Amino acid sequence: MIHLSDADFHPHITARMAQRGITRAEVERAINEGWDADDVKPGMIGKVIVLSFNADWENRLYAEKEVSVCFKRVEDQIVLLTAKARYGGQFPRKGA
Repeated sequence: MIHLSDADFHPHITARMAQRGITRAEVERAINEGWDADDVKPGMIGKVIVLSFNADWENRLYAEKEVSVCFKRVEDQIVLLTAKARYGGQFPRKGA
């Protein structure tokens, strides 16, 4: 299980996460519980998770949030590259 610290979150990715409505806990959960993303570049790792949301985002109610995280491993460290969110419902899940 991967646990991220404050040092793992560069100010740029933290700012993007805030703009996209993504929490640190959601990033960690995607990395630990998500399935492999299909659209990552060689040498990078991508993980995707669909979470129950049932809340407003930008004045619209959404049932789910899909969080995608792209990162790489450098020696024994995780280097976060990006985190994205999509809001909606009935997102596809791995194996579904």
